[in-house]
Amino acid sequence: MISRLVRHAVLAIAGCAVGIVSVASAQQQPAPVPLEVFALREVIRNVTISPDGKRLALMKIDSRKGDPIVEVYETDDLSKRPFRLGADPMEFQSISWVSDDLLVFNAQQRMRRRIEGYNRGVFSTRVASYNFRTKKFETFGSNAQLESVLPKEPNKVIISEGRSVASFGQDDPAAAFRPRAYYELNLETGSKSLIIKGNDARATVQFDSDGNPRSAFGFDAASQEAITYGRLPGENNWEEVLRRSIFELEDFNIVAFDHEDPKLGYVITTNGKDVYGLWKYDFDQKKIVEEVYVDSDADIFGLINHPNSWSRPGEVAGFTYYGAKPQAVFFDPEVEAIYTQLQEVIPNAHNVTINSMSRDGSTYIVFNTGPRDPGTYYMVRNGGLQLIGSHSPLIRPEQLSDVEFVEYESRDGRTVRGYITIPSVGEPPYPTIAMPHGGPFVGEMPAYDEWAQMLASRGYMVFQPQYLGSRGWGHKHYIEFFQESGFRMQDDKDDGMMELVRRGLADKDRLAMFGWSYGGYASAVAATRTPQIHQCVLPAAAVLDTQLQKGYGQRNANEATKYFFEQWLGGDVINPIEEVDKINVPMLLIHGDVDQRVPYEHFKRYRREIEKSSKKDMVQYLVLPEADHFSVTLYYRHQLALYEGMIDFLKNDCGPGGL
Repeated sequence: MISRLVRHAVLAIAGCAVGIVSVASAQQQPAPVPLEVFALREVIRNVTISPDGKRLALMKIDSRKGDPIVEVYETDDLSKRPFRLGADPMEFQSISWVSDDLLVFNAQQRMRRRIEGYNRGVFSTRVASYNFRTKKFETFGSNAQLESVLPKEPNKVIISEGRSVASFGQDDPAAAFRPRAYYELNLETGSKSLIIKGNDARATVQFDSDGNPRSAFGFDAASQEAITYGRLPGENNWEEVLRRSIFELEDFNIVAFDHEDPKLGYVITTNGKDVYGLWKYDFDQKKIVEEVYVDSDADIFGLINHPNSWSRPGEVAGFTYYGAKPQAVFFDPEVEAIYTQLQEVIPNAHNVTINSMSRDGSTYIVFNTGPRDPGTYYMVRNGGLQLIGSHSPLIRPEQLSDVEFVEYESRDGRTVRGYITIPSVGEPPYPTIAMPHGGPFVGEMPAYDEWAQMLASRGYMVFQPQYLGSRGWGHKHYIEFFQESGFRMQDDKDDGMMELVRRGLADKDRLAMFGWSYGGYASAVAATRTPQIHQCVLPAAAVLDTQLQKGYGQRNANEATKYFFEQWLGGDVINPIEEVDKINVPMLLIHGDVDQRVPYEHFKRYRREIEKSSKKDMVQYLVLPEADHFSVTLYYRHQLALYEGMIDFLKNDCGPGGL
């Protein structure tokens, strides 16, 4: 068990025993990582241990143009030739063990050449499985995805079917209101039985570790309220947990259920405070009964589940909250002791997690990622720690850059946070690129950011502001972004850049902005600002016509989604397509031509306006053929074209003399 491992863990790192990846010699002099290496998709990922601890499965891409395959090793001898499994014409997206012999996959398959509309892309999702006992590979469902493994039901899983983009991105305000149907699927027989079918009243459902529907979320059109429902195990009727006007836009997220008392659940909400804290909720009393943790200024990020999901399913071991890096607090002292040891022995430890564990606790997979680690997997087996491999084995830690947490004051007196990736070459003040995140209603914490590290390796400092509207720093900081697109949200980015100039870190004559999605919108807005602080901008996958995007979001949507888009993109916000004549710096405009979230029509309309204006000599274009909006659809050819185009533009066309 875990306590035995704490007492006896040797934790001496062994070499990579199986040749899954090759690791460059640390004796070589650091040199910039080639763009071709940054452009590679993750070499290995999703490493996971079977419940009996006898097999290790992972996903691997072994060539530049290759699709993911699955390799399965014997943990007693990783040098043996692995079992390999491909999915053509599908592409594996994730893998999970269901039992000692059953491996289940989420997969995607390209079904058409062009998108069918907003959030209706060219890919469809499937669920598949491989049975090592019967040697059978099977696929299930239509536009299906795996929702939950059932530790007490070794041949069954819960899947959902319906139109959704949840596997591609979590910044879709409509996702929570898009009904799905949930089934219990028997992987041995292929039979499935309906558990519950979502509707407008209860669109999405959450299950406990035993497969019981425990919470649901929906919308009451008559009262214009979002409603959270709950029910106890064994019950068939839903009870209202909370009604909240859609105009409040405040979250009440049931994130787990107490494994000892089914009447209790964990919720992340404000409960009258500004920051999102962790609370215990009593489903019988229909009220919050205990404060678990509320930080002074940072939101709860998520839970840490007990690493042994087979013997301790559904148990919560701790939680994390926003900060300079994910800040962890543990309930379970044995789990905390394991994580403490791992932090001490994992090279460049930053965000260490236990991905999977055998049911007897003797074998488990550890994953680390951070500014100097693109993502590395280790196996702990019988007290020893063994390197398995890296997302990016050709990149060495000394070639990467550190990330620092910064706080600064906005022009209206608020405290804004951000992260700076500091180049490993050159001296300050650095040429600096603001890189606002997408969303905009998401948050970020430093881990390994490929775009930031790619730019830093070329001598650019990268600034990632947590501007007005970002999640993680209180409800007020989030909610005030409505009707501020192009205004105070933009001020926060510029204020941060000028603060870096004042601190002597950034060169005031060498500033630029690059962003994707909402970050692309912010970059397009930056091109028309006065006074202008940037020398050039690089909007990518950008919302370039706010009215077009609002129409996409509101079309065939319920009132909750329509209200969200109206508050975000309606009213007096800056619309880039109406500001073309104000462009005053060089621009590289980037877009994928099968983008389903910010459709390619944005790019085409904006380009037509540019060509009719006096600014056409100031704008260059980079189209990524067959690229969607989301990172899982960006292949090597897309990444390489993006990186080469960006670096060439920054060097040669970003203002006088380049950046």
